[in-house]
Amino acid sequence: MTQSSSTYAELLSAQVGHEFAASQQYIAIAVWADAQDLPQLAARFYQHSLGERNHAMMMVQYMLDRDIPTVIPAVPAPQAEFDGPVGALSLALEQEKQVTRQIEALFQAARAEADPLGEQFMLWFLREQVEEVANMNTLVTIAERADDDWFRIEEYLARETDASTNTGTPPAVAGGAV
Repeated sequence: MTQSSSTYAELLSAQVGHEFAASQQYIAIAVWADAQDLPQLAARFYQHSLGERNHAMMMVQYMLDRDIPTVIPAVPAPQAEFDGPVGALSLALEQEKQVTRQIEALFQAARAEADPLGEQFMLWFLREQVEEVANMNTLVTIAERADDDWFRIEEYLARETDASTNTGTPPAVAGGAV
C-alpha cells in the first residue's frame, strides 16, 4: 500500500524528523546537566533521548511495513546552553507539548483519509504524550520550587521513578529498541 501522496504520510515522514530532533535536544540537555554535576537529571534526559529515538524508529518501521516511502530528514541543531534547570526543563515541556500537537494532527489526518490503521498506530503515541507532558510538567514544577537549590531536583529524581504508565503494547522499532 503506497501512500506517498497522502497528508498522513507526509506528516508521518516529518514526524520522524521531529522525534530525532527531540532525541538530540534531550541529549543536549543531558550533556548540559552532566556539565553542571546533576547526574540524576542527566541520566533522566539520556534515557528520554533513547525513548525519542525509539519513537522515530517505530514510525520508520510502520512506514516500511505499510510501503510508505521512508526518508530520514535532517534535524536542526539543539539548544545547548541554559540559564538553569528551569530553562532546560521548560524547553523540554514546550517540546513535548509541540509533539502532542503534531501527533494529534497525524491522528486527525489518518481519520480524514479514512485510514483506520493510521489512527490505531497514533493511539499509542497519544497515550504516550499525555504521560510525557505530565511528567515534564512535574519536573518543571519541582525545578521552580527548588529555585537555586539544584540539589533538591537531584533528590527528587533519585527518589522518584519515571511515572510512565503507558501499558499498551508499543509499536515495533526498526532495527530494535535501545
